[in-house]
Amino acid sequence: MPMITTKEKLTGKYNFVYTAKNPKGKKIKGEILSENKTVAIAALKKQGLTEIKINRLNAPNFFTKFLARKKVKGSQITVFTRQLATMQTAGIPLVQALKVVMDSATDQTLINLVARLKDEVESGGSLSESLRFHPGEFDELYCNLIEAGESSGNLDLMLQRIATYREKSETLKRKLKKAMYYPIAVLIVATIVTVLLLIKVVPTFKTMFEGFGAQLPAYTQFVLNISELIQNDGLKVAGLIGLIVWSGMKLYSTSPKFKSLIQRSILNFPVFGNILRKAAIARFARTLATTFAAGVPLPDALLLVAKASGNVVYNNAILRMRDGVSVGQRINVSMTETNVFPSVVVQMVAIGEETGSLDSMLLKVADIYEEEVDLAVDGLSTLLEPFIMLILGIIVGGLVIAMYLPVFKLGSVI
Repeated sequence: MPMITTKEKLTGKYNFVYTAKNPKGKKIKGEILSENKTVAIAALKKQGLTEIKINRLNAPNFFTKFLARKKVKGSQITVFTRQLATMQTAGIPLVQALKVVMDSATDQTLINLVARLKDEVESGGSLSESLRFHPGEFDELYCNLIEAGESSGNLDLMLQRIATYREKSETLKRKLKKAMYYPIAVLIVATIVTVLLLIKVVPTFKTMFEGFGAQLPAYTQFVLNISELIQNDGLKVAGLIGLIVWSGMKLYSTSPKFKSLIQRSILNFPVFGNILRKAAIARFARTLATTFAAGVPLPDALLLVAKASGNVVYNNAILRMRDGVSVGQRINVSMTETNVFPSVVVQMVAIGEETGSLDSMLLKVADIYEEEVDLAVDGLSTLLEPFIMLILGIIVGGLVIAMYLPVFKLGSVI
């Protein structure tokens, strides 16, 4: 594995060796520190060099390239934002604050990212401009809010708002994951138990049934056929299921129509759909409150909110709201026309508009719906336990009945 210098780690730039011709036509060799090959070539051309041949010193192999693609986790970006907000509130200059964050970080990917930000700010760029060079970690909403904070001279306050917004959003995501993990884990265990019974237990009964000399019940024969299929072609079946799942995921990521169909269907699921709807409303309210309080014009704020909605139904609804607001329609009227927001949310937004406190009213909506999601997730676990036990009972009980049906008929066979 190639060695990466300390300077490369700290700056996020890399050493390149080059050969070129200077303006006098003389061939020269040298090294340059740069973010990538394209930037390095551009810098050399500015120096009047031509016929440039350049290569990275200690160029990474496949393994190090794979590691380099690793992005900073969202939770780490949230912690970074909170740390930066705290230091800005304390009056610490931005470059120094970035250095403190970099020195206190333990994850090398985050260290590299903050080092690049520090380098770009030191070179004269604004923080928002520096963030836009890293779209994988900082989305358009984040960058626009930082830009608004810089323009108003309230960067510290804006960082505090962004940190709070991200903390609340991540808490909401954890609650949704909690709602999904339990049933998925139980279904996986149920599948493993069923497969083991079909592979290990059912064949034992099959040997016994072969001595009966009579036709087996249709249900028992069906279970035996499944057992034989799994024993003989289990890997093929698993491969086919894996291919179907992979194809579905690939189609979901590449086909907007299929993605829209899946997301619309999920919202109509019993119990789960209700939780996801409440989570979408909470996300909408908190995102709009944060952008509106930052001074972002309402049509622009709604565009950012639509991109952050996470669901095609609410994305389309918010874009329709934006169209209405752009021509002078009140936001509560536009919300009513979408038919995806509960009347209580529309009424609270209307009160916020009338009293000039739209951002604070939206935050109240977000708090209410986040609490409802929390209660719904806790209730879901209690609700699912008997349902899942019933499913497990049906699966295991069904196999037991299939195996003992011939035994019940053994008297008539003899």
